[in-house]
Amino acid sequence: MELTPHVQEKLHAGHKLTAVVEAGLVQDFIKNTRVVALIEVASTNVKQGGEQALLIFLTARVPVHSAIDLSIEQVLPVDTNLKCEIDTSSLDVDTDVLVNITSGKVRLLFEMPFSQRTNAFVSEILRAAEVVSKRRGPPPEFAWLQPYQKSSTPSQDPASPGSAPTTAETLDGLGGDAVSLGDVSVDISQNLPSTYPDPANCNTENSSVHTENERSPDLGVNRHSIATGLSPTPIAARESHIRYQMAMREDAYTDIQEFTVFVGTWNVNGRSPTVGLAEWLAVDAEPPDVYAIGFQELDLNTEAFLFNNSPKEQEWLNAVLNGIHPKTKYRKVRLVRLVGMMLIVLVQEKHLAYVRNCAIDTVGTGIMNKMGNKGAVSVRLDLHNTSICFVNAHLAAHQEELERRNEDHDCIFQRTCFHLNITSNSPPKTIKDHEHIYFLGDMNYRINPCDMNIREVASSGEFKLLLQHEQLSQQKNAKRIFHKFKEGNILFKPTFKYDVDSDEWDSSEKARQPAWCDRILWYGDSITQLEYRSHPQLQISDHKPVSAIFMAGIKVVDTRRYRRIYEEVMKKLDKLENEFLPQVTIDTTEIILEPVKFYQSQTKYLTIANTGQVPVQFEFIKKLNDVSYCKPWLTIRPYSNFITPGEKCDVSLEVLVDKQTAAQLNSGVDQLYDILVLHLEGGKDLFITITGDYERSCFGSSINALVHMNKPFRDVPVAKLIDLESKQPKELSEMPYAVPKELWYLVDHLHSHGLQVKGLFTHPGLQKEIFEIRTCLDEGVEHQVLPGSVHSVAEALLLFIEALPEPVIPYSLYQAALDATPNFSLCKEVINKLLDYHRNVFEYLMAFLKELLNHTEDNNLDANTLAHVFGSVLIREPSAMAGSSDRRNQNQAIERKKQTFVHHFLMND
Repeated sequence: MELTPHVQEKLHAGHKLTAVVEAGLVQDFIKNTRVVALIEVASTNVKQGGEQALLIFLTARVPVHSAIDLSIEQVLPVDTNLKCEIDTSSLDVDTDVLVNITSGKVRLLFEMPFSQRTNAFVSEILRAAEVVSKRRGPPPEFAWLQPYQKSSTPSQDPASPGSAPTTAETLDGLGGDAVSLGDVSVDISQNLPSTYPDPANCNTENSSVHTENERSPDLGVNRHSIATGLSPTPIAARESHIRYQMAMREDAYTDIQEFTVFVGTWNVNGRSPTVGLAEWLAVDAEPPDVYAIGFQELDLNTEAFLFNNSPKEQEWLNAVLNGIHPKTKYRKVRLVRLVGMMLIVLVQEKHLAYVRNCAIDTVGTGIMNKMGNKGAVSVRLDLHNTSICFVNAHLAAHQEELERRNEDHDCIFQRTCFHLNITSNSPPKTIKDHEHIYFLGDMNYRINPCDMNIREVASSGEFKLLLQHEQLSQQKNAKRIFHKFKEGNILFKPTFKYDVDSDEWDSSEKARQPAWCDRILWYGDSITQLEYRSHPQLQISDHKPVSAIFMAGIKVVDTRRYRRIYEEVMKKLDKLENEFLPQVTIDTTEIILEPVKFYQSQTKYLTIANTGQVPVQFEFIKKLNDVSYCKPWLTIRPYSNFITPGEKCDVSLEVLVDKQTAAQLNSGVDQLYDILVLHLEGGKDLFITITGDYERSCFGSSINALVHMNKPFRDVPVAKLIDLESKQPKELSEMPYAVPKELWYLVDHLHSHGLQVKGLFTHPGLQKEIFEIRTCLDEGVEHQVLPGSVHSVAEALLLFIEALPEPVIPYSLYQAALDATPNFSLCKEVINKLLDYHRNVFEYLMAFLKELLNHTEDNNLDANTLAHVFGSVLIREPSAMAGSSDRRNQNQAIERKKQTFVHHFLMND
């Protein structure tokens, strides 16, 4: 029976049929025929194209003879809520497979024939879901599905889900059950409590009252799931299953209690706390249960920027402790600082015993994602049984840097990572893995130019008019940033920019327009904002502080109910008699990469499904004589996890060739090939190969090899590249360059276009432009002009130098360079020991940096900043020394020596 023409006839113009299959819809052991079709809309009909959906058709007769026999029963958009998995629990039946399709509250089980058509159909659904998961920007709207929704007719079949809606919850609110932040998707399974009270230590005196009628639900697990026979299930798997069962029954032993959370943010413009903070931190009648207080631009001194040292950390901490609410006592949970960003989290003393699993992280989004002048600092914790994350951010400044701010937002969400226990195998948590998220800070989003006097309107209080032109609100409404986050109504004047010690708008020469730079947003259920305000009476900065008060519903464990349910779970597990070995299936054992380019990540996915009857603990393990479970250019997330029967885990395999790994791939020492060993605890090992081709680049090539290439890098044969990177090359150029031509192009561009540009080597470039610069250098520079802004070229220059396999100051002279820093003459002796081409590069770069300093009035650069930035890339410690603990402890002293070494050459001839 050929279904394709009949289904295609049911589709509207511009909609394409991708795959179709006949299946049996199963419920209560009754099976009825359905036709399931995956359709796609043409890219010209939607904003981003590639939107797909599942149409489920009722059949008037079987087999289907024409389109008249088909009527739409349900429409399921392929969004982040849709899941498709194969259930092979009935392994004795080899003629059919069971396919679970879920979307929000819709749960459908189909029986499909074991055939190539079924395999292709499921593969297409999984591929469509993967495309959605990687999508950037606003989520799909699926407006094109409205005609199908209107024509759908719910079935009266006994097998049909009686209460299921015709679409996944309706197209305006797709998937009511699934938690999604769009660009910040929350995996509910990761929000399980990490630890539980020991029932033996439960304090029943403090328990809530309960009655004998409170009965916990049945365990909901096959009696063979946990075995206690001759070959017992590994204890780790058993304990994991107990934790999972307790997490699934959390509502039965927790109560929601209301806690007040104070969130405050203030850009203090490098000032010291010369005023009390009570007018900001203690203006409410009752003390909050939790404080989260964020600062930006805590210290603007070069010392803080270069070495993250600042006496103002203690000054502002003392000011906070003196300014918080006097009616109760508070204890510090965590303080985290990166240059000028600082976040302090306090809780009332009575709550401290219920705070656990605290962790911090810092993310610098400055140049090369290293400098911490912009970025975020974060604290996460579990308060009772609710996971909370506070993020204090300082995004890119200036009116025109809108896209840079959006990139900073993406970078913070992608790179923030909390390691709760370094010794455990549990994967780290990200911002998205928390139930309550508070995002605060100087976001730096401005008001777009408009046909009104911004200052007059801002002073008049007609904020609604201005907010229509406000960048953060526009970007959030477009679902580019903070998708599914909430922000309270802004009823206060813009908080930037003021003359210091006044309420007057900026009267400096720049005359910056007012803006609501300082913001507080939140995400999570059971959170109500009570206050959102600024505090204009505090005038020591060019920003005004902002605060918000939230009423947050926190899950609190009733220890008596917890112990009773825990005992019930244990009793049921103890009664299980049989054991089965862990068993999984993986969707592929061979992963083939697209061509991989330097510094450009590529992600593939591996699906591991638990097809057995016991929980599975899996882990990628290292092979014999290997130091890690995968090559350094590969990152596996999660590398270890727990899967219950019938569930699956999607593992991401991210390939990134960076400055640490490019050299070995360029020289042929390594290749993009690895064999991964997937170990099942208590079971067998599975082997997965990953392979691909690396497009060699001048980034990661040595100085000695590059000076002998008189044609574009991409035109040099691979055999010659490998020969030039060998210890004894045979094909050297008769007329080598004095310095690599790629280095010359970068420096010459900056010399021609960047000498007078402010923020050079401190202001980050755009990643897209850096990729374009890399491609241009590899393929040949036309007309001696590089693409991108000077900031992107500057960052590309630093990346080029840092990616050199042998630093400009070779590893063999690393210690000598550090020891020579007290004396310029000793430093010159180190340079004289360099090989000719390394010495040429060093002297060429020093001459360029001196030229930059000749224009310091225009570019605001100073010798200390340049010495710090270039010292860290010109002098790099050998990898054998980098990992030692004593070296880590001395890191600041080492960085100072590197800076001093370069500083000598900038200030002396």
